[in-house]
Amino acid sequence: MRRLGSTYANSWGATEASISLLRPDRKSRTVSLPSVPQSLTLDLAKTAIIVIDMQNDFCHSEGWLASIGVDISAARRPIKPLQTLLPVLREHDVPVIWLNWGNRPDKLNLPPSVLHVYDPAGENKGIGSALGAADRKVLEDGSWNAAIIDELHVEAEDIHVAKYRMSGFWDTPLEGILRNLRVETLLFAGVNSDQCVLSTLTDAGCLGYDCILLNDCSATTSPEFCEQATLYNVRQCYGFVASGSDLVKNLKSKLITEA
Repeated sequence: MRRLGSTYANSWGATEASISLLRPDRKSRTVSLPSVPQSLTLDLAKTAIIVIDMQNDFCHSEGWLASIGVDISAARRPIKPLQTLLPVLREHDVPVIWLNWGNRPDKLNLPPSVLHVYDPAGENKGIGSALGAADRKVLEDGSWNAAIIDELHVEAEDIHVAKYRMSGFWDTPLEGILRNLRVETLLFAGVNSDQCVLSTLTDAGCLGYDCILLNDCSATTSPEFCEQATLYNVRQCYGFVASGSDLVKNLKSKLITEA
């Protein structure tokens, strides 16, 4: 019987004469790690990591935020923990999803409310504006500005989703991709933790996903109280806060149970 589906996990069995709607069984691969408000056990076979906005415009010294005077040192903090974590997750077949700003050149899917956030006086200084060279447009899909920073290695099997709002679930294929992966648990990383990361995590929680914010793999250029409020709200309302380094340690220690 052949498999019919964009992923093996979410596929039918197919022959010329019949269709089986039974999805393939997946062997559970569980790992435990400390977190707040409670310790966690999760199934790697039903887990993906979403890395948000680790892009030149946010994390590079020649990017947009740095050009308008923002101290980007906090935005670069997740780089080293992610350099360690992502290869280990890939070794355990956990999908890596890069969720990045990547706007249309004509900005036709961006309402004034989104443009206003970054260009309050309407001076064409925000999304889509030229940054130095004419081919460098702020957060424009396909530009250097929107590219993932060089320090983070991207593998061919990684999944890329462009977003156009603080939340990655609006006007994007993210939800459809997660359904095809048959994912239930989402690890969240990237910047800014109090803005795009939290907005995406909040929507994921409302959609019924298990949400884990990796606090060492996420950060914000906002004031410290914004970070503290984010951590509080995640553990209080939307899910759990854990450490990517703890996950790496337990995965490397082979503290995994198969069932």
